[in-house]
Amino acid sequence: MEFADLIKTPKIDNVLLHYPGRPLQPDGTLCITGHHLILSWRTASQEELWLLHSSIDSVEKKVTSMNGGSITIKCKDFKTLTIDVIGVEECNNVTHSLECLSNLADVSYLYPFFHHATFDILEDGWMAFAAEAEFAKLANHTDEWRITYLNKDFSVCPSYPRAVVVPKSVDDDTLAIVATFRNGGRFPVLSYYHSDSGACVMRCSQPLIGPNGRRCKEDERLVNATLSAGKRGYIVDTRPQNLAQLAKAKGGGFELEVHYPQWRRIHKAIDRPHVLIDSLCKLVEACSDVAVGVDKWLSRLESSNWLSHVKDVLNCACLVAQCVDREGASVVIHGNEGIDTTLLVASLAQVILDPDCRTVRGFEALVEREWLQAGHPFAFRCQRSAFSQQNSRTKNHSPIFLLFLDSVWQVYQQFPCSFEFNEHFLIMLLEHAYFSQYGTFLGNCERERKELNLSMRTVSLWSFVNRPEVLQSYLNPLYEPNASVVWPSVAPMSLNLWSGLFLRWVIDQSSYEGALKTMMEIKERDKEVRTRVTRLRRQLIELEREALETGLIQPILAP
Repeated sequence: MEFADLIKTPKIDNVLLHYPGRPLQPDGTLCITGHHLILSWRTASQEELWLLHSSIDSVEKKVTSMNGGSITIKCKDFKTLTIDVIGVEECNNVTHSLECLSNLADVSYLYPFFHHATFDILEDGWMAFAAEAEFAKLANHTDEWRITYLNKDFSVCPSYPRAVVVPKSVDDDTLAIVATFRNGGRFPVLSYYHSDSGACVMRCSQPLIGPNGRRCKEDERLVNATLSAGKRGYIVDTRPQNLAQLAKAKGGGFELEVHYPQWRRIHKAIDRPHVLIDSLCKLVEACSDVAVGVDKWLSRLESSNWLSHVKDVLNCACLVAQCVDREGASVVIHGNEGIDTTLLVASLAQVILDPDCRTVRGFEALVEREWLQAGHPFAFRCQRSAFSQQNSRTKNHSPIFLLFLDSVWQVYQQFPCSFEFNEHFLIMLLEHAYFSQYGTFLGNCERERKELNLSMRTVSLWSFVNRPEVLQSYLNPLYEPNASVVWPSVAPMSLNLWSGLFLRWVIDQSSYEGALKTMMEIKERDKEVRTRVTRLRRQLIELEREALETGLIQPILAP
């Protein structure tokens, strides 16, 4: 395929742009390239607008007269812009090109494979969070776990990484048997180790017990290997009990208490992926309607059920954190496949428990370890967003990662001094998960990323973000390291709509931006003053020492 075949009209003059946050902009020039829609103006004061085709969620055309029409572009980051084009044929051609270029089936045609770093790469992001390096941190606290390469060729579990951490007492032959007992081969692996209590969080997929109650003693041995003598554990199932029972009839199921007597099973239901995408669509539709009245706005916000989903996630994550921190009990988390709500709950529980996960570096490691390496299917889930047509959405499309970031933001806004990063950092991660010039979020799992040879053919997002001049804009000026567990409130009045994300194209965010800039300046001045005070104190001590040596002053004797 050649991009030129999809671009019938590469350039149009005299277009008119309607864009949120900008005045009406006439006399523009529209250009279409293989990966970008570019809008420019004759006046030097107007910045060019570059839009990645992969950021487009839907394109709507409206022919207004024989002289032309308008094209409304709705993006995956909830931005909407309308372009008035002169000429019906040109309008049709541009619409067709954007629809084709925003839905390329072959991933190798996407922009990350054509983008080259325009900056010096100080750190290779593809190697920044290797499994061995993360395991080395664990080895400083315990010797009861080991790293296994049983899945080095991805034959045991296609969606797992090549290396995972498991109990040292369980050998690879046992793991291979357990993999046949778990949906998709996702046998229980370590997600988090609590160094104070020795408890852990493990994640996996549902057991394949089926309607006949199939048993796997190797699975029981693996799960029990995480328990200390005399300890009990919890199995947190993210499905409602009736769905777990239905799964049993279809060959799946849950751990039977008779075979797992040391474990208590708890069902903390989080809605399925297809329900979440419908909820997001209703929320974004409400947020985009600026003409609606207060009562109707509040009604539509409530009927979207988005904040209810956020509450369910926080409830489940807090339960896991409470079991680990307060009771010192190990937890096994799973739903059906173990690639969506399982990862969501396991990672959010770590944000609550582990102060390192509330730092920039620690949160990046969390996303890499618990989402990218753990096999969350980003290519499927993030292919469509809130503006996509209902008939184009499938059960594979779901805002699971967005729900995680929103849940993190809820904790952040309750503990604004405990996070090293700000909300722009979370929004940046969301945008790159849906569309990016970097290869980090391409593919559904490590196996696919290796097949695409992403580490050699694309640039890592972490290589860009972790440059000091870039990272500075994502730092929280209020941050003060907090080694404690943060316990978020899940009361309805404690949860808020993430206006910085959902309303940023509707409500002017300049006041917030100004406040953030002022806080950064104050913190920088405070840092400079503290440095100066330290330097002056050292000079004072040095002068006092010299004065004592020369006899200019006498030492003060203690009474």
